[in-house]
Amino acid sequence: MAYTAREQERRRQIRDLEEEVKSLKTQLRQETDPKAETEAAAESGHGGKNICGQEGKRKGKKASQAREFDFSVHPRRHVALRLAYLGWDYQGFAVQENTDNTVEARLFEALLKTRLIQDRQNSNYHRCGRTDKGVSAFTQVITIDLRSTQICGGMGVILPAQPSSKQKPSTAELPYVKMLNRVLPPDIRVLDWAAAETGFSARFDCQFRTYRYYFPRGDLDVELMAKAAKRYEGTHDFRNLCKMDVGNGVLQFQRTILSASIQPAQPSEAVPSDPYDILFFEVKGLAFLYHQVRCMMAVLLLIGQKLETPEVIDQLLDVDKHPRKPQYSMAVDFPLVLYDCQFEGLNWQRDPDEMSHILNTLQQHWTQMAVKTHVIRGMIQGLQSAVLTANSSPTWLLMEGSKQRSYRPLLERPCCESLESRIEHFVKRGRLERDMDEDGEEFVHRGKKTKLQDTSSGQSNAANMSDL
Repeated sequence: MAYTAREQERRRQIRDLEEEVKSLKTQLRQETDPKAETEAAAESGHGGKNICGQEGKRKGKKASQAREFDFSVHPRRHVALRLAYLGWDYQGFAVQENTDNTVEARLFEALLKTRLIQDRQNSNYHRCGRTDKGVSAFTQVITIDLRSTQICGGMGVILPAQPSSKQKPSTAELPYVKMLNRVLPPDIRVLDWAAAETGFSARFDCQFRTYRYYFPRGDLDVELMAKAAKRYEGTHDFRNLCKMDVGNGVLQFQRTILSASIQPAQPSEAVPSDPYDILFFEVKGLAFLYHQVRCMMAVLLLIGQKLETPEVIDQLLDVDKHPRKPQYSMAVDFPLVLYDCQFEGLNWQRDPDEMSHILNTLQQHWTQMAVKTHVIRGMIQGLQSAVLTANSSPTWLLMEGSKQRSYRPLLERPCCESLESRIEHFVKRGRLERDMDEDGEEFVHRGKKTKLQDTSSGQSNAANMSDL
């Protein structure tokens, strides 16, 4: 009987499926019955293999894939990794319970896929800061224990209890940067790595952090903003210039700002007063509070529009006279960048070829964005000639919420809850607890509920973190 080509293909598929089912049944028998392997070999007459040995190869490959990676025989090394990422499409850096769309989630997926770690819980992981939704980083630093080749020891190396006899001494470490960048999304890049002492922490050993917030000049009074920014410098109580994260145990709001300034993104531009010039607010500090930089920038934008005077910063920092934060919108998230994290004692290892690859990726991003920017600017210029009331400085677009029709000064607005009332609220909920010290003085500390939440979610306390 002659079969059509379609019928022949279907018969072939059926035969393949029957062979696959037979193979799976044989494998199942071997796993459940030790004698099955001998019986199967006797039935086939080929010692468990077909004439060409293909069945044996297939089983060997499956067995190899099923074999778990034995981390216990490999050394580990405590290292610092320096990252850069564009955070616009992510829900922040740190892992969250309600979404997996975070930079940290993608990073740990890469670490597990490359088998550089066995799991997060035992990786001795610390991050320098927790950037908020939409915030990017030119330099984010983490410390973590990664699989290593250094069986003879070295800085940060932790030798296994039972090393593998197959491993040979190697002077070359695993190419951490290349391994991770090959599996990370293109908007998250590992720049370089450094060996670190086992007790070194990206969070606690950071000397200072620098943030930049980018914005267009428009018709802002940039000189007035620059003078006002200097008022942030020094050690102050910033409770009126942050989101008070009392529920996570942040009860102390004094922070030290080492420097604060307004600078042009391109200092060599020929036209210094072009409203399309991009500038940035740069602030350097030891540590930051939740949403601190965005609140600081929001006040500077109001000053640049001459809706507020620079003196309002001094008044907001005077918590004795103004203990409650006025209600105002923060600056939006996407122009904010964690620009630098400074550490001592780290010798960064950089691969020139990998850095060239990273630059090529970033240049592709820049080319697309720059061309789109100039296309939109051309449209704006074409329309401005026909619209006499065109606004050259829609600065309110950098503020969360809708534009106010009539401006109300900050110090005349309704205020948020006081620190004391927030503490009392969380004491009642069990997230904070009151206690007595040795001198009989009452103090408040984190409650059991908050500690349990942190343990279950793998999150660190937000205090002293860069939660922006």
